[in-house]
Amino acid sequence: MTDADPKDIHSHKRKKWSDLKAENSWTMFKVIAEFVDGLEIMNKVGPCVSIFGSARTQPDHPSYQLAVEIARRMVDEGYGIITGGGPGIMEAGNKGASMAGGESVGLNIQLPFEQNNNPYIDPGLNLNFNYFFIRKVMFVKYAQAFVVLPGGFGTLDELFEVLTLVQTNKVSPLPVILVDKSYWGGLKEWIVSVMAREKKISPKDIDLIHVVDTADEVAGIINNFYNEERQGRLEPNYQL
Repeated sequence: MTDADPKDIHSHKRKKWSDLKAENSWTMFKVIAEFVDGLEIMNKVGPCVSIFGSARTQPDHPSYQLAVEIARRMVDEGYGIITGGGPGIMEAGNKGASMAGGESVGLNIQLPFEQNNNPYIDPGLNLNFNYFFIRKVMFVKYAQAFVVLPGGFGTLDELFEVLTLVQTNKVSPLPVILVDKSYWGGLKEWIVSVMAREKKISPKDIDLIHVVDTADEVAGIINNFYNEERQGRLEPNYQL
């Protein structure tokens, strides 16, 4: 007598999808089309700094005004600005870039709420995506630094995506800067006192994150990194 296959024993208990729509090959063509459109446009844009932050931040909020200042400062340093293309901190980043005469890129995502194109994106650099993962590729590939202002789940998702890519050497090391110590200080402290202490990350991973308060500090970190560690070399972060 042979042992019964466990798969046969449990087959009557196996869960089934309540509703499963068949995928068709045309879905892949839509994905490819978004990649092609994004790459063709972004390959013509110079080195940029990506600015992340909440879509809910109002223009009279200090974080909005600081994002405008940071974007203007980075344009003065020779960089373009990439944002998610929507309102709040994204709008502030594009506004600062536009005011300073720099390249102002918006990587929009189709959402049922919150996301509308802001008016400060360069007309030829306003990209719209259906797929988050393609949008993230565009964010990461062309940015020479990531500046993260206060935000919610989406901002945290973008932040930890970047940190994971750097930690795992999928992209080269580059500055990741959290702006507003009062907002981000507790997160950095938790990473040090809990994650590092429990050995869930390496001690060197802590050094990936800078926490600052001013546009001057942001510019200083980025300039020092490219002058000292990269010897002025600027290039996309990976090849597809």
